[in-house]
Amino acid sequence: MASGHFSRILILFTFLLLASSASLVHGQGTRVGFYSAACPRVESIGCDASILISGSNTERTAGPNLLLRGYEVIDDAKTQLEAACPGIVSCADILALAARDSVVLTNGPSWVVPLGRRDGRVSLASDTANLPAFTDSIDVQKQKFSALGLNTQDLVALVGGHTIGTSACRFFQYRMYNFTRVGNGAVDPSIDPSFLPQLRALCPQNGDDSKRVALDTGSPNRFDTSYFTNLRNGRGILESDQMLWTDASTKTIVQRFLTGLSFNLEFGKSMIKMSNIGAKIGNAGEIRKICSKIN
Repeated sequence: MASGHFSRILILFTFLLLASSASLVHGQGTRVGFYSAACPRVESIGCDASILISGSNTERTAGPNLLLRGYEVIDDAKTQLEAACPGIVSCADILALAARDSVVLTNGPSWVVPLGRRDGRVSLASDTANLPAFTDSIDVQKQKFSALGLNTQDLVALVGGHTIGTSACRFFQYRMYNFTRVGNGAVDPSIDPSFLPQLRALCPQNGDDSKRVALDTGSPNRFDTSYFTNLRNGRGILESDQMLWTDASTKTIVQRFLTGLSFNLEFGKSMIKMSNIGAKIGNAGEIRKICSKIN
């Protein structure tokens, strides 16, 4: 991916976390080198990609996805690949590669991406109902991940991708001005009091609630473990993120990522698992000509 698309890829990557070495586990039905004969330059040029389809009542129109950006990055890669290898590379595989490249561009790890997915023909806003939500308890988050074959360590590793993510103010303002779990007008007690002025300056009470804020204020735009340090210090942005530290079952994993367990390696493993959830292979689905439209 061209470095000029950097910021837009990062925004799109935030969604990929909610909806993608020899030691890494390869997914069912996909494989490394899938395009080696049909489109060998696929990675240098440039999940079933249903999020990319535009139109009324598609996944793009669902509440969790309304503020997503970065679709044009995928469209640009698809245009270039169609010119080089017409009808060969799926939008779903482009999405998986873009997720990996966005991490690499921020000094994060690389991993081998098994390919061979095909694109879905259906995109419904209702299909986003089981996406993790910013107010979900850890138990609910674990249930949602488990239903997709992902364990608790996968959850913590993948949410750790927020180290290069962003969020709109509307998804966490209530923690600073009206945390109703405690009382009207209250502040979320899990927020470090010394961090509160900085957070309020980023998102004033009557300010633009669509303004985007880095989910890792310690080192935005750099893939590292600063995000987990923030959680330990009460400086998580989303309520669901901060819960990773306040819940004992996930706190242990956060501590391990801070003290020795390789976040880079485990993140790559979990990304491969996630990117193969519900993957269409063989004759299922299609290879879209334009990522935002069903053929």
